[in-house]
Amino acid sequence: MIARLVDAGTPVDRCCRILGVARQNYYKHKRTPTTPRQLRRKWLTGLIREVHVASRGTYGYRRVHAELTLGMGIQVCSRTVSVLMTQAGIYGLPGPVWIKRLRGVVTADDLVNRKFHRLRPNELWVTDITQHRTREGWVYCAAVLDAFSRKIVGW
Repeated sequence: MIARLVDAGTPVDRCCRILGVARQNYYKHKRTPTTPRQLRRKWLTGLIREVHVASRGTYGYRRVHAELTLGMGIQVCSRTVSVLMTQAGIYGLPGPVWIKRLRGVVTADDLVNRKFHRLRPNELWVTDITQHRTREGWVYCAAVLDAFSRKIVGW
């Protein structure tokens, strides 16, 4: 940031004083060469961007890691890919929601065989229930819907 301000014509002394950086530390940082680790991370970040763009922005760090290691033959840790993606602001789409199944618990049978279309009112009612946390506790909301008219008949 100081380098950009200096390029714009602001004196180094003023930039360092405003940002709270010692002038000596600025010049010391400016003189130090880029380490091989920093170069590799910049190179990997570029590759990660390419893989992410090629996936139309859908891949997360696991798939990007798989593409780098299996597809391109680059040896890299998945944690490194995750950190570099986070630092670069690259995120994939959220994955599928996994439903916890309870073993031994019987679920309701499908009595309508997934056929919800009806020819007359009051032939089939369907319901759903949800819960919401409030300051006082949980609130449970349920609605009963007529499959023919798609109107709420009870709650």
